[in-house]
Amino acid sequence: MSRRLLGVAVAATLAVGLTGCGSGGSSGSDNTFEIWIRQAPDSDSAKTAKKLADAFTKASGVQTKVVALFDDFETKLNQQAAQKQLPDIVINDTAQLGNMQSQGWLQQVDKAALAGGDQLSETAWKAATGSDGKYYAAPFSAQSFALIVRKDWREKVKMEPPATWADLAELATAFTERDPDGNGQKDTAGFVAPAGTKRGYASWYASSLIYANGGDFLTAAGAGKYTATVNDPKTVGAVQYLQDQFCRTKTVNPGAVSNDTTVTHEVFEKGQGGIYLVGPYVLARFVKSIGTDKLEVLPVPKGPSGGPGTLGEGENVYLMAGSPNQDAQKKFAEFAVSPEGQRIGMNKDANGAIVRLPVNTTVDLAAERQDPRWKVFQESYANAVYAPPVPNWAPIRQTSADAINAVWADCSADVKAAMDQLNTKLTQELQSQKAS
Repeated sequence: MSRRLLGVAVAATLAVGLTGCGSGGSSGSDNTFEIWIRQAPDSDSAKTAKKLADAFTKASGVQTKVVALFDDFETKLNQQAAQKQLPDIVINDTAQLGNMQSQGWLQQVDKAALAGGDQLSETAWKAATGSDGKYYAAPFSAQSFALIVRKDWREKVKMEPPATWADLAELATAFTERDPDGNGQKDTAGFVAPAGTKRGYASWYASSLIYANGGDFLTAAGAGKYTATVNDPKTVGAVQYLQDQFCRTKTVNPGAVSNDTTVTHEVFEKGQGGIYLVGPYVLARFVKSIGTDKLEVLPVPKGPSGGPGTLGEGENVYLMAGSPNQDAQKKFAEFAVSPEGQRIGMNKDANGAIVRLPVNTTVDLAAERQDPRWKVFQESYANAVYAPPVPNWAPIRQTSADAINAVWADCSADVKAAMDQLNTKLTQELQSQKAS
């Protein structure tokens, strides 16, 4: 089967067949082992992925091809599945497991037979577990969330690190009202937020505060079964807190309700806001672009009704179905989770880490990274909350994002009523997935 381009000029993918879909694998002479990763082409992260692949080739002799894609990654993966051309390996978000597994794209992973599997964090293994309790990936990278704050601004307005949500709101107000950058203009915001609906970002952003307040989207109700609880007072309280920042105190950067993370990173770098609730993957970038002395990492304060807790997520190594290179797939997964693979992915303190927090418990974070701010993220991971292993989390996150974004964009919206409506929709979604 010939190689084909995906829409724009991106690397072509090995022609392989999905299990049960007819094709028996590559029929051409080029049997390159293909690895897809959700990163921007030519980015520092894509270069780190290439280093990982090259080290694997040196160790195993397996020739590799890294395909880095960011925009519409899932759409392009669907196109490949339709053409029976799935790559051998996909490194992608933990939250995508249910979606890919439900479509029959993933091979099951034998945890006991995976060399080094016993060295991996049990919390990370949970994120590689399907709704049926079986493993469909090898854990690769983990992350929790924290506040990256403009330390120079905080010191300028003479305020202490926030210990409560009220403190956090006061700091955001000071950043908005008291000219922390000293340019004589009222042109800064407290929070910068990727609060748009694309890929469910509004829900993604709100998750850490929901978990910090003891709330949740779903509650387990037996083996593989869940109940929608997004209208619980603790969840409503977190969404209301954020609506207050958008609407009452107006401490969120303008345009946030339309932004994804790509735009929000730039907003923070341009000094348009001073508090960014985000994962550790942008820390090195901001240190380089803003200056290390101007930044600090602070834990997300416990909410008034619960916590502590933040969103937990990361990336898994997915062994895609239909590959003619199953032995190489297993070897790559084993290399990626090994201490050597994890260290390469961590990329020390430089920008481009594709392993944020190592999942291999034998890897010493402090020995690899000298920046002590990483420790805040590592400590937060102890209370991180992963998306539950429903058959497909993607529509639940997207539906939640649509509803949450709407109450931030419309200041007249009643948060409790909106969360009641969302709860009904999530219940219907669980029923459609036979997970209710």
